[in-house]
Amino acid sequence: MSYYASALLLLVGLFIGMLLCLLVGQRFGQRDQSQLTDVARARLTAVEAAIFGLMGLMIAFTFSGAADRFELRRQLTVDEANAIGSAYSYLDLLPVSSRQAALREKYRRYLENRIDVWRVLPDVEASIAKAAAATKLQQEIWSETIAALAEAPPHVTIVLMPALDKMMDITTTSTIAALTHTPKLIMAMLILLGFVCSLLAGYAIADSQNRQVKIYLLAFAFMMTATIYVIFDLDYPRFGLVRIDFADQALLDVLSSMK
Repeated sequence: MSYYASALLLLVGLFIGMLLCLLVGQRFGQRDQSQLTDVARARLTAVEAAIFGLMGLMIAFTFSGAADRFELRRQLTVDEANAIGSAYSYLDLLPVSSRQAALREKYRRYLENRIDVWRVLPDVEASIAKAAAATKLQQEIWSETIAALAEAPPHVTIVLMPALDKMMDITTTSTIAALTHTPKLIMAMLILLGFVCSLLAGYAIADSQNRQVKIYLLAFAFMMTATIYVIFDLDYPRFGLVRIDFADQALLDVLSSMK
């Protein structure tokens, strides 16, 4: 299932589920309204406060985690651009030969593939193909750099190899960061808490009979759905509405400097 289909299913499922829980809770509340004493109401209020408090904590922690990962992915994109730019600039230290020209061309192709890894999303298969092509170019760059260093002074190796290592290592870091999301169990728990809170909210307003109650029910369901979806969307910044495509400008600037 594609990301957009999953997102649409999540949105519709959450909203309908919240509304149903609100209506079911309201129906139970109307049935039990005459049987509740003031003491029982006070106890129920304490339980509601505890569950809503837990919901608030879950939202705060999951949103904070998603926001931290968003910032990490943005920073890694900038760091990768800097690493590639630095390694490319150090090619000037190599002897002017056909090897240097060939390496410059491979760097350009490598960076183009790294940009396309993110640009082709949400086509995951195409992204994997671009990543594989970039990995192959990495290996070729490494082999040709080793061969070129055999003709260069020793100090060039000391400068160039760490930069090349960093350029390659950050690719793995970026890939793992892109695959790291809120654990499914925590997201399921957040959604379950949303349904439970909707049930309790419907139960709490059971004694309200005016038409404005429907507006409050819709507003509660909408805001709960929107909040959970924003957390979900923030965790996939290459797919949804909240994106880090702007950070790719750093990679594009490096590519422009290579031409």
